[in-house]
Order: sequence, then structure tokens, then C-alpha cells
Amino acid sequence: MTILFAIISLVAGVAVGQFIPESAVGIIDTASDALLNLLLLSVGITVGANKLVFKKLKEFNLRILYIPLGIVVGSLLFGSIAGVLMGMPLHTSAAISSGLGWYSLSGIMMQDLAGAQIGTMTFLSNVFREIFSFVLIPLIATRFGPYTAIAPAAATSEDTTLPILMKYTSEEVAVVAVLNGVICSIAVPILIPLTFHLLP
Repeated sequence: MTILFAIISLVAGVAVGQFIPESAVGIIDTASDALLNLLLLSVGITVGANKLVFKKLKEFNLRILYIPLGIVVGSLLFGSIAGVLMGMPLHTSAAISSGLGWYSLSGIMMQDLAGAQIGTMTFLSNVFREIFSFVLIPLIATRFGPYTAIAPAAATSEDTTLPILMKYTSEEVAVVAVLNGVICSIAVPILIPLTFHLLP
């Protein structure tokens, strides 16, 4: 339902954008920056309020970093390869794939860094990642193991894709999925500007 609403909002925004004066675009950009900061604040509050996250972090120790690290490396690697095949600059394709499924944040960040076209591409790329996760999680959990099923979900494993992960895996995997989602969510606002500015 969330994904459908996001797609409808995007289409409605494109339609409205055809008719609003150019002077209003600056006001909308300022508002989107304020909303972005509010979104990051709310994520920080959610992470801080979840006592289970810190308890499990102590229990799993550094081993908990294996899954998000693998997801980040895999996302950047295959995202960069896809970008090269499309003739896109490496820093742009890597930054797009750094969204890790968090379309609302990554789309706005990439719009600020590279313009509306790349921002829209980032948004859609990460929306499709979330949509494909719903299809892939049951298949991956059955064929490759429950922990592997967290990979396609990336940052969404703590919220939207968590119910399907719980359905096809176990409670322990669900806890790891929440921790993975938290770590990936923290990584997104760091990775996007880092890859965009440091890679060629």
C-alpha cells in the first residue's frame, strides 16, 4: 500500500509540476529540505527508542555488521555495473544504488546533488527494489537460507518488508533484519554524498 501511494504521489507531482509557476519550485525545494531533516530526526528517534536494537547489538557484537556490509558492497558493485552498462558516470550510479531501498530519502538527496532527473531515477530505482523484495524474499528464504533473504530488503528490512521476512523466516531472523535495517538506514545519508563526491 505504501509503495502504491508513493507511485501515485510521484505521478500526481509530475502532473501538477506541468502547471505550477517556476517561482514556486524554489519554495517546494526549501520545503523538501526541511521535510528531509525532519525525516532523519524521526528515524534517529525511532532507533533510539527501540531498546531491543541496543540489546541485540551487544549480544551479536560485530557479527551483526556482516549482513549490512555485504548488502552495501553488493548494492554498490552491481549498481555501478548497471550504471556502466547504461553509460552513466560511476559516481552517479553508485550514489543511486546507495539508496538501499530507502526511496523517500535517496530521491530527495540525489535531486539536490544531481538534479530532478537523477533524483527521479533514484526514487524509482529504490521503489522497484522494495517491490522486487516482496517477490524475492520467499524464494531466497526457501532456496538460499533465511538470513540471505534479508539482502534484497536492505534498509526496508526494519519496516515495510519486515512482515514478509517474519512470515518466511523466524523471530531471530526478524530481529537481525531490524538491526540490519537500522544500520543500512544510518548508512544511506552517509553513502550517497560520499560515493557521489569521491568516485569518478
